[in-house]
Amino acid sequence: MAVEMALRACGLWLVILVCAVANGVLREAVLIPTLGSAWGLILSGVLLSALVLLVAYLGLPWLRARGSERIVIGVGWLVATLIFEFSFGLLRGKPFEEILAAYTFKGGNIWPVVLLIVAVAPWVAGKLRGVA
Repeated sequence: MAVEMALRACGLWLVILVCAVANGVLREAVLIPTLGSAWGLILSGVLLSALVLLVAYLGLPWLRARGSERIVIGVGWLVATLIFEFSFGLLRGKPFEEILAAYTFKGGNIWPVVLLIVAVAPWVAGKLRGVA
């Protein structure tokens, strides 16, 4: 993968990160207080998944990634997300067990599904756009 494409992929991941932070603020300030914890988490996960797919879809022409490159980019986005999540949690002083708890389906949490969407978003965007 060319350096230019890798930098573009990182740029799109940063857009996804901004969307994820905004989604987290919305979840904590509006969704959970209004809908309750379980439904707030579910709606937040669905919304973030849709945002990730939208960023991938809109960014794909700029990214100029083909077939297997999109798979590599998706895996890169997943790895970057995991590194960010664990680093941010540990820096905030969260115990490792509490960070890992986010990777379960308890109480409406669908974070593992969101991670799957992050990993496949560039590939799905390519399929939706009908590009090789």
